[in-house]
Amino acid sequence: MSDLITVQGVVISAMPVGEYDKRIVLLTRERGKISAFAKGARRLNSPFMAAADPFVFGNFALYEGRTSYNLNQVSVTHHFVELATMQPGVYYGYYFLELADYFGREGTDEKEMMNLLYVTVKALMNQQLDNRLIRCIYELRTMVEQGLCPQLFQCTGCEKEISDGEDCFFSQDMHGILCISCALGKRDARRISPSALYAMRYIATAPMGRLYSFRVEPEVLLELEQIIHLYTARNTDRKFKSLQILEVMK
Repeated sequence: MSDLITVQGVVISAMPVGEYDKRIVLLTRERGKISAFAKGARRLNSPFMAAADPFVFGNFALYEGRTSYNLNQVSVTHHFVELATMQPGVYYGYYFLELADYFGREGTDEKEMMNLLYVTVKALMNQQLDNRLIRCIYELRTMVEQGLCPQLFQCTGCEKEISDGEDCFFSQDMHGILCISCALGKRDARRISPSALYAMRYIATAPMGRLYSFRVEPEVLLELEQIIHLYTARNTDRKFKSLQILEVMK
């Protein structure tokens, strides 16, 4: 039997295997995205019954097998069970997990994505926050963490610094903002308001613990949705099931 290893992580998906077992996917700080079998996790008296579910954060002790890991012990640090009863919040949560799964890779340090998921799920639990804004923040910050952040401080055409309040445009094709001169002739260039640009800059650079500490006016939220959702779609090539459910619920 291989040596026992311990990883800090979050369960991003779980599916039944056979009559009593589960296969879980973990996003971990030490080994990136990995799969593990939780034997007996579907039995009523199993110590893994509540720990082998999505949104569970904790320390996972694993044995490394030939093709996957086997769960040995779990020490749960956060278990967001209340989210399961929140509609449509739980589907936003599942979408966020799907997006993390899409970008997750084995052998990488996923500390920042784990932290992002944690503060985002906490934000979903706060009914004073708008789920639509939470989605915008999570999507854009995910792009930042994956090295796909759009250029938000300089014109992507001439590299001129764009100051706060200055008129400019956003181009999906150019992956960022354009000054007035460089926007001429760009078919997809759309004017971005100073408020929307300021919000995007804040999302891209704020400390993780302050990420969900602001609100925006309805017209700014709509603008953020139009820009960030399309930017996210352009940088992914998968149909996310939870996102399709959210679109239906709208």
